Amino acid sequence: MLNHQLPPDTQAILLLCASFGQNRKTEPQPLTLTEYNTLANCLRLQQLTPKNLLEETAKKQLLEMIIPLDPNRIIALLERGMLLSLAVEKWTSQGLWILGRSDPEYPRCLKQKLQHLAPAILYGVGNFEQLSQGGLAVVGSRDVDEEGLSYTDYIVQTCAEQGIQIISGGARGVDQTAMLVALNAGGNVVGVLGDSLAKSAVSSKYRNFIKSGNLALISSYDPDAGFNVGNAMGRNKYIYGLSDYGLIISSSVDQGGTWAGAIEALEKIKTVPVFVRMQGTIPDGNQQLINRGAKPFPEMPFNRPLQELITDVIAMDQDALSSIPNSEIDLTLSPQTENELKPASENSESQKDTPVYPVSQTIYEAVLPLIIRQLEQPKDAKSLAELLQVRPSQIQDWLNIAVSQGKVKKNKKPVTYEVNRDVSLLSFISNKH
Repeated sequence: MLNHQLPPDTQAILLLCASFGQNRKTEPQPLTLTEYNTLANCLRLQQLTPKNLLEETAKKQLLEMIIPLDPNRIIALLERGMLLSLAVEKWTSQGLWILGRSDPEYPRCLKQKLQHLAPAILYGVGNFEQLSQGGLAVVGSRDVDEEGLSYTDYIVQTCAEQGIQIISGGARGVDQTAMLVALNAGGNVVGVLGDSLAKSAVSSKYRNFIKSGNLALISSYDPDAGFNVGNAMGRNKYIYGLSDYGLIISSSVDQGGTWAGAIEALEKIKTVPVFVRMQGTIPDGNQQLINRGAKPFPEMPFNRPLQELITDVIAMDQDALSSIPNSEIDLTLSPQTENELKPASENSESQKDTPVYPVSQTIYEAVLPLIIRQLEQPKDAKSLAELLQVRPSQIQDWLNIAVSQGKVKKNKKPVTYEVNRDVSLLSFISNKH
């Protein structure tokens, strides 16, 4: 457990950023994360840290500093010492701990993955060392169906058995199911809450798991804060930031926290691979996330350790992507190869066997899963070439091969390509890799 004697830097950050349970409209307004980052950068340029603002000369220094913030507001925030003392006493009596971004115990992964988006303050309860252990983020809609909940149950039980920590958001539906199933199966869980940390810390459904060291609950918001849509959305990036991989069980399209968090992770937290469930009845949002760069989660039941299967999917995508721009090979198909790719009815009996492809076949097999994922909706060759950043003539060659193998279907008027749904594509991809 952390020492309740807060380091000076953390005290200063709390004075600047914490609400101490007060109304949002109470003056002076605590600094937002963006405002705090601005101040921290100004201090850094002066070779100072937040603790220097607690010194007697701080008021004079602030008034002399050139900063894009009202120095009088900062001074007023720093004068809330009594509120700080009362709040810390209350929080620690509830078993909570506080981590400032400058504390050595602060999870390094958040600073590395989120950089300036890492929260200035983390409130928490339970084993804070779990914050640095990574794991699988499991998130999804609140109003998930039974099929989605059963899938969640299977995944998190597997993770518990194989020692993979679960990170989730605590909301009803997928998040809460993932946390409780994993805990009851003996697994470790980190819950990243957007509200009511103090209340959750003493909840009967969590209390014993906190005591046993299997559960850590954290929040970047005041421990007594009630539900707020902005806070619920804001905490999504912290779920991904603490994770090695993310799994979306179910998502709507263009709405809801699950969708917003996934898009944010795909666009801003690119070191965390985002997976989606692609088994059973697939929500529209899941398919659209695939189109935006997410990856299909390995199919269950698993025939190997889950971590190996996840790693294989990531490696497959990295190999395929790296092979495209770096290839110096002329991949234009020869007339002989074009003949081999014609349907068997157009070839001689000796050509009905599986054709022998040139060197480009190796790259084709690596790129095919990416092509398949993009063609869940019909696309023309030019659009697909732009998406994959390759020459149109090259993508046309690959499409010709995929069509000849029955993996892709060619439409006419206009000419577009799409997945041939008569073929078991998912099994094809998993068999190849």
